[in-house]
Amino acid sequence: MRNIGIGFLVFVLAVASFGCRREPKYSVVPHIEFVSLEKIDNGTGHDSQAELTIRFQDGDGDIGLDETDRDPVFAVDSPYYYNFFIILCEKQHGEWVELDLPTPLHARVPHLSNDVPESIEGTLSIDTYINNPTSPYDTVRLTCWLVDRALHHSDTITTPEIIVKK
Repeated sequence: MRNIGIGFLVFVLAVASFGCRREPKYSVVPHIEFVSLEKIDNGTGHDSQAELTIRFQDGDGDIGLDETDRDPVFAVDSPYYYNFFIILCEKQHGEWVELDLPTPLHARVPHLSNDVPESIEGTLSIDTYINNPTSPYDTVRLTCWLVDRALHHSDTITTPEIIVKK
């Protein structure tokens, strides 16, 4: 009988220790950090795209949009149709200039968690264009930020500059 009592006590302590385990808790405002910007070799000898990799954290896991997310705030003509914003900048005569491209480089990141709310973290990679074929300048960098479903804007990051083979 005594062994059953000790076994039960060990079981209760084990369950209690799992109950005390805490998930990492982050701000509900997404946080992003630059990891890398690697040119994608397309075999032509000219650079056109790069893979941008970032780390992210979000306290309530509400990052991402589905194809069916077309409520007015996420509609095609809304500023929040995209949730990952990318601005291409090029160095012109030693000064950084933000380019006004005819087609935005922004991306629509899909849902990253099905268990909202929960703290999530991870890495995210996005392929984006880096070559402005109408420009003679070859040094570029990206400015980026992420917006969650509650419209919280992450911090803004700027990548290191890279040289584009034209």
